[in-house]
Amino acid sequence: MGTGLEPVRRSSRERRADCGERSCDADDEKSPQEPPSLALSSDPLNTLVRVLPDALRRSAAEFIGTFALIFIGAGAILAAGPTAEPGVVGIALAHGLAIAVMVSAVGHISGGHFNPAITLGFLVTGRLHPILAVFYWVAQFVGAVAAAALLRWFFDDATEANLGAPALAPNIEPEVGLIIEAILTFFLVWVVFATAADPRGTFKSIAGLAIGLTITMDILMGGPLTGAAMNPARAFGPELISNTWDDFWIWYVGPLAGGVIAAVAYEILYLRPVQPAVVGPPETGVEEPRPGDTALS
Repeated sequence: MGTGLEPVRRSSRERRADCGERSCDADDEKSPQEPPSLALSSDPLNTLVRVLPDALRRSAAEFIGTFALIFIGAGAILAAGPTAEPGVVGIALAHGLAIAVMVSAVGHISGGHFNPAITLGFLVTGRLHPILAVFYWVAQFVGAVAAAALLRWFFDDATEANLGAPALAPNIEPEVGLIIEAILTFFLVWVVFATAADPRGTFKSIAGLAIGLTITMDILMGGPLTGAAMNPARAFGPELISNTWDDFWIWYVGPLAGGVIAAVAYEILYLRPVQPAVVGPPETGVEEPRPGDTALS
């Protein structure tokens, strides 16, 4: 009987048989964004009791990572003060570096989501157990609130900046802001799946950097327009503590919709089944050396 969180293990011979002629080396590599496959149990209560210790360990990583994102990202906005000394570049780097560091640090434990939209993408594509997804969401929102509360204590005039809560620019209509947030989150979740969930991903060891740079890129464009939250937890913590709810739905509907679209699109196009072949072999039609080949030539 599976516990609901234990990895589904198969012998090397069984995995080789499933792979056929192709190499199974890529399947043996663990993705920093994808927790192990989960075995289902027919007894939900029994499953919950058995998986609780492991779920709490993973959720603790999600709590810390989300806390770091809000504490560093929103904190950079508050530290800049009304003059916004670092500008959008400094704020974008603060968010991107926080994610890059934390994904690299604990991605092997929880997958390094730190974002309910990413968690939802993994859930709808069957890459995350529903029970674990709920634990992740709770940890992410609680981590965001804890960080925002601490920032409120640190900065006496924090309410003036709404604790770094995202907001629309005066010339941006709500429906436009919604579309911008959805598109920015699409880019983020697309990169997460491409660098971390795809078993052919060559650069999994630097997936955290790629994901962090995507956030930086998105904020450089969307920060002045919508705040570029791309993350319901990033919006919720500052909004709750500062009691700022203007057009709040934009930073929940937009990221969740964009994240699901990106996750499902990448899953259908490239992961079910895993195709096409990576560039390089003649049958792909792309004459390009695969990473590592040039080092051996």
